[in-house]
Amino acid sequence: MKSIHTLPQWITKIRPGYNCIPYSTTQQPERVGTGSLIERTRNIGISAHIDSGKTTVSERILFYTGRISQMHEVKGKDQVGATMDSMELERQRGITIQSAATQVEWRGHCLNLIDTPGHVDFTIEVERALRVLDSAVLVICSVGGVQSQTHTVDRQMRRYKIPHLAFINKLDRQAADPDRAVRQMRSKLGHNAVALHVPIGLEQNFKGVADVISMKAYYFEGEHGEIVREERIPEDLQDVCDARYLELLEALANVDEQIGELFLEEKYPSTELLKSAIRRATINRKFVPVILGSALKNKGVQPLLDCVLDYLPNPGEVENWAQLEDEQGRVQKYRVETDPSKSFVGLAFKIEMGRYGQLTYLRVYQGTLKKGMWLLNTRNKKRIRVQRSVLMHANKMEDIQAAESGAICAMFGVECRSGDTFVSEDSPVYSMEPIHVPEPVISQALKLKSDSESKKLSRGLGRFQLEDPTFRVEYNEESRETIISGMGELHLDIYVQRLRNEFDCQVNKQDPQVAYRETIKETVEFNHVHKKQTGGAGQYAAIRGRLVPLIGEDNQKIVFEDRTIGNNIPREYIPGIEKGFMDAVKQGVYIGQRVAGVKMFLEDGKAHIVDSSELAFRIAARTAVQNCFRQIAEPRILEPVMTVEVSAPAEFQREMQNTITKKRGTITGTDSTEGYIILECEVPLKEMFGYSTTLRSLTQGKGEFTMEFLRYDYVPLVIQDQLIGEYQSRLEEKRK
Repeated sequence: MKSIHTLPQWITKIRPGYNCIPYSTTQQPERVGTGSLIERTRNIGISAHIDSGKTTVSERILFYTGRISQMHEVKGKDQVGATMDSMELERQRGITIQSAATQVEWRGHCLNLIDTPGHVDFTIEVERALRVLDSAVLVICSVGGVQSQTHTVDRQMRRYKIPHLAFINKLDRQAADPDRAVRQMRSKLGHNAVALHVPIGLEQNFKGVADVISMKAYYFEGEHGEIVREERIPEDLQDVCDARYLELLEALANVDEQIGELFLEEKYPSTELLKSAIRRATINRKFVPVILGSALKNKGVQPLLDCVLDYLPNPGEVENWAQLEDEQGRVQKYRVETDPSKSFVGLAFKIEMGRYGQLTYLRVYQGTLKKGMWLLNTRNKKRIRVQRSVLMHANKMEDIQAAESGAICAMFGVECRSGDTFVSEDSPVYSMEPIHVPEPVISQALKLKSDSESKKLSRGLGRFQLEDPTFRVEYNEESRETIISGMGELHLDIYVQRLRNEFDCQVNKQDPQVAYRETIKETVEFNHVHKKQTGGAGQYAAIRGRLVPLIGEDNQKIVFEDRTIGNNIPREYIPGIEKGFMDAVKQGVYIGQRVAGVKMFLEDGKAHIVDSSELAFRIAARTAVQNCFRQIAEPRILEPVMTVEVSAPAEFQREMQNTITKKRGTITGTDSTEGYIILECEVPLKEMFGYSTTLRSLTQGKGEFTMEFLRYDYVPLVIQDQLIGEYQSRLEEKRK
């Protein structure tokens, strides 16, 4: 290949709109977007591991785009807090709890932005944001690199097929190593990732970035980094930039046909061709561009915004699918078109209850949402009228008359659930693909200080359940306790504190409880007859079939399958049998927990012309399943296992390893950086209660850890016998 230094003039051409242009709140770059509104729209999410700087990045984006006139820090010295952290608890704790939406403009383009939480306990906020977004920015700390929640966010992006670019943040921090972070993206996440920038200095010497596409250096000046100064690349970085450019070409040649042909012919692409190739590969999720910077030090955010426009898709470039059930009950998929003139299709992805009533966040996929129009909720077939629609800016709102395809807005006064699909009255009854809702892994009992506050408790818990699908509430008749379940201790702590702050409900938590599951390891056959005579028409139902264990990733599922042939059981009684099966799995017979990982095959049965009914078959199914569990020789109990990442100074490595081993944990990997050791482990959730105090004690307050749900696995038999014994003892006491 020819030397990089002999490339055509495009290498040294000044990039339009970047030559010492102040990115202030009153002056925008000269370049403006062309094309339709849809082509000039980007729907992006900011996602990352906790404490990687997501909200700080969002705050800088708001400032440089002119949405706010003054920047504030997460739990800053002025105690104001970041704009997108509008909840009081977020500002007190310095973490993001709820996702927040806003809209900004950059280079004539409209950016709908959602800032999401980084803590695994609030993963539902990331799930439903990514479900309706077209692309995302994955923020990675240059010191911590790829961490546990980074894996989770990456899996969520893959689930919804979200193209994304990465922003490696905190290059001003001690031990910053962006090259290591890129290598981890490749090795741990499997990304075809290449940094488009080379840092000019690191840690306290971080001054700016060198762009390997424009071959220019960019320095960020002014009080808030609002002035971007363009210079030639420093001579000592020229060879590094040349090598990075070749690395970029090679990565693209493997996934893009045009660049591949030029690469084989030893020719260099033009800037336009290269950027087009990056865009194609990014949208097809075959390449991840990596941008460098430090949001806290106001460096690198403007190029990040440019890359969002240049490389991430507009709503019209993303395929969205809806489901439609025909008269025969068959479900077919239809592509939803991003066309404002078509009939309306939208998805409610987030619910908030405020002083003005229910606020429903909505993604408009097709057609146009207009004030006063009538919509149909395809779940419950109820008609609703759009009385008021707004654009959100964190906790502030702006009234709008209409929202076209690709928009993210909100509606007032609409009763619905998160995940409901709305269509116009002239549209087929589509249902958009659902939002993935993970199951709770931890439970706690609540105790009121006074019975007079029960109404406040009921009102608060009802609101929280509506807003958060991962927050569950049930009343235990035996213990007469209200049980709340969620994704972790912090998740439940936040809701208890909100009960106190928002509803003035004085409530205390009991010790946390693990959400165990009961299951089977062997196939069990049943042949049960339910017969009851009461003088008039009696009850009669006979069913035969088997229960089969589900293993691996399916060990949390409950499946019913009808394999009957003929009309021994009339078809109208089959739903009753399925309901009886679902009744039985709500509470197992061993420790009173839910049943999971079981599939019921209904193979045959018998009905009576007079005495049979849906209720009789429901009772028969419930009793048959419970009897199956009682006759199993070897019952099994499942417990949640967490992925845990522990970091502390290397001098405490032995103590950390010993503690993890004592907690029935398995160390799956280790890493070290700048005197710190990082342990990647798998530990049962039961053993992690109180671990933060233990870790602080072991490491003199220098250790920290994160954890996320991984899977359900079998409890050791010794512990299982103990759990069964404790449950049976409680039952005996209540019988007395």
